[in-house]
Amino acid sequence: MAHLPDEMRAVAIPAPGGPEALALTKRPRPSPGAGEILVRVAAAGVNRPDVLQRQGFYAPPPGASDLPGLEIAGEVVALGDGASRFKHGDAATALVAGGGYAEYCVVHESNALPVPDGMSLIEAAAIPETYCTVWTNVFDRGGLQRGEWLLVHGGTSGIGTTAIQLAKAFEAHVLTTVGSTAKAKACVQLGADLAIVYKDEDFVVATLAATDGKGADVILDMVGGDYVARNYAAAAVDGRIVQIAFLHGRKVEVDLQTIMAKRLVHTGSTLRPRSVAEKAGVIDALRAHVWPLLAAGRCRPLIDSTFPLAEAAAAHRRIENADHVGKIVLTL
Repeated sequence: MAHLPDEMRAVAIPAPGGPEALALTKRPRPSPGAGEILVRVAAAGVNRPDVLQRQGFYAPPPGASDLPGLEIAGEVVALGDGASRFKHGDAATALVAGGGYAEYCVVHESNALPVPDGMSLIEAAAIPETYCTVWTNVFDRGGLQRGEWLLVHGGTSGIGTTAIQLAKAFEAHVLTTVGSTAKAKACVQLGADLAIVYKDEDFVVATLAATDGKGADVILDMVGGDYVARNYAAAAVDGRIVQIAFLHGRKVEVDLQTIMAKRLVHTGSTLRPRSVAEKAGVIDALRAHVWPLLAAGRCRPLIDSTFPLAEAAAAHRRIENADHVGKIVLTL
């Protein structure tokens, strides 16, 4: 590794705050440990958890880098002891527990995947966090089946655009909520059967109408708060509500009678704190079920915008103002 620099540029969070709290700095370049690879980062996805970390609300798990960034793509430039899945020069995309906002990043080889043929590194960097989140929540925990109805809140987010495409690829029906008619059009173009502008229409009424009174079989929710009771009302009998965030608040009062009467399951999960082995299981599922779809062009990460690493603050402003459609990516 003599040809690699000892130092690298990285974006750190010296103290919690607004987007301006992100600081371009120099850090020692990490070295791969046993079973790990070192990636020269070409692009890094920007996600809501990065914003929460910057604000001081989402500490990195023990042992993880304190730098933000949960997904990367780039060139494999060094291998740790025993690492054999990749070779020098391979293009890889990876799910990381932190450290993505940097020129170099280490990751266990089991948490990385080869970049699909014909896909840019910018697109590849928009896959791991989002696709892993959708797979583990919609298909694993939510158990979405062919012909069922999925309701996705926030259809133009990175999670939303991914969930629409994957659900349609597996022949489910998709409803989504959005904040504007322009966003609704974007979701329908991606394949959604119906996009509900929540400012103009009650999503519970619209969901029941679209499903002939049945309701949604699976609901993917990052809103929480006042949406919880409404999700229960919009859900089908034996419906599964999967919680992945709570933008409207995490503490709510629920009517247990509705859960019992409809036999609902309300579950949820987080991805970042999981062990390397647990994440490897999700990565393996993506390799088996999703990578062929990406290779065939049946789904593709939707890129909203890119920003140079030094402009990470602008990228965070973009994700916070919620005008984006698809993923925001940092480039190096």
